[in-house]
Amino acid sequence: MLNYSVYRHPKNVAWVTFVHGAGGSSSIWFKQVREFRKHFNVLLLDLRGHGNSKPVLKDAFNSKYTFDSITEDIVEVIDKEKIEKSHFVGISLGTILIRNLAEKHPGRVSSMIMGGAIMKLNFRSQVLMKLGVVFKSVIPYMFLYKFFAFIIMPKKNHKKSRLLFANEAKKLYQKEFVRWFRLTSEINPLLRFFRAKDIKIPTLYVMGEEDYLFLPSVQKVVLAHQLSHLFVIKNSGHVVNVEQPEVFNKETISFIEQC
Repeated sequence: MLNYSVYRHPKNVAWVTFVHGAGGSSSIWFKQVREFRKHFNVLLLDLRGHGNSKPVLKDAFNSKYTFDSITEDIVEVIDKEKIEKSHFVGISLGTILIRNLAEKHPGRVSSMIMGGAIMKLNFRSQVLMKLGVVFKSVIPYMFLYKFFAFIIMPKKNHKKSRLLFANEAKKLYQKEFVRWFRLTSEINPLLRFFRAKDIKIPTLYVMGEEDYLFLPSVQKVVLAHQLSHLFVIKNSGHVVNVEQPEVFNKETISFIEQC
């Protein structure tokens, strides 16, 4: 089972579950936890192979992960904690997992907060992914990870996010990185399906105005999906919760309280 932490609120029964991205861990939410704990019950988890969720024996013989299997890891935790329904907050690849969980278990999702959401890979990011697939077994994974981090977060004011994610990614094993990278083969058809289907669950996309790879596709999705809203944070790149935590917290807590 995944490593996770629970913070219970003395009065409120509502839950908020945080899902980090690839190469991160639950520690990337450190600027959210204190504020969210004042309002809700909070569940933080480390995805498989990340943070303190060490690879388990059955995964040692499993060269391929799927979005469905990783999603079910999250469901296993909320089942264990007897959380019938939760609001979900995700960043980057974590938003894909939340959207997938909402697809498989819509009754468990009260709302979705999608930070730095990935809804489409543009031509440039698809080319980079293909290069990564070719070189993933020969180039040290930290070089690849730092390269991708720089492409996604290129500006000087994104440096804090790049360093945070690079430090977290150092804790991954090369084998684990390769397993996660192989998920990219699943990503395009899944995102196409998500863009086409309006799931009708209250959703707030929180995007940085400098998130040039992913913001344009989210803008289109919000126009097409009924209960979707977009909040764009100025002077912010991809990792909005780290770069502008006060704005992120204020907008997301307000949205959840209205759901």
